[in-house]
Amino acid sequence: MIIREIKALIDKEIRLELRQKYAINGMLLYIVSTVYVCYLSFRLKTNHIDNITWNTLFWIIILFTAVNAIAKSFTQERYGRLLYYYTLASPVGIILSKIVYNTLLMLLLSLVGFGVYALVMGNPVGDVGLYLLALVLGAIGFASTLTMIAGIASKAENSATLMAILSFPIIIPMLLMLIKVSKNAMDGLDRGQSSDEIMMLLAMDAIVLVLSVILFPFLWKS
Repeated sequence: MIIREIKALIDKEIRLELRQKYAINGMLLYIVSTVYVCYLSFRLKTNHIDNITWNTLFWIIILFTAVNAIAKSFTQERYGRLLYYYTLASPVGIILSKIVYNTLLMLLLSLVGFGVYALVMGNPVGDVGLYLLALVLGAIGFASTLTMIAGIASKAENSATLMAILSFPIIIPMLLMLIKVSKNAMDGLDRGQSSDEIMMLLAMDAIVLVLSVILFPFLWKS
């Protein structure tokens, strides 16, 4: 029952996105324009960018893309529509469907962003497979964390500010580990050297998912 509910809610999210189109198109435009600004700032002037700067800039772009893409998860929903969901779906189904949809959206944006960034800024990554794994873990972590925080922030008047404040303590450690794993991938190091960070990222993603399932029903009833 819950799986059918989640599938129906995800289908609803995809249909709304395909109908509106401006949201995902706006995020793709944001990524492309930001990458181009980075190109103008670094490649044209110095014709060189070191690996650390390349990696850090990319994750900053992905982080801000995630915040802009996921912040609308609950704020775009009108009160009447939320009341309608309340009568039809369980809170667990709603939060899980939002997380799954935002994860798929972040995977799409991250992969497109990586392709455009590597094309424009060059591709110094030695282990592309490990770098893509970091992208997947980052997409799951950002989507699950920011979706839950967006639900909390939507109950406040100044939701954007509250979302930034609440997400900072969780996102920053996650971002630092992602930068470390992706830097190891760029240097072509043995994958075993990144195992601790990968396990930590998996644990953080699992903790956020479990907390979302436990806590969101109380938030939803309020």
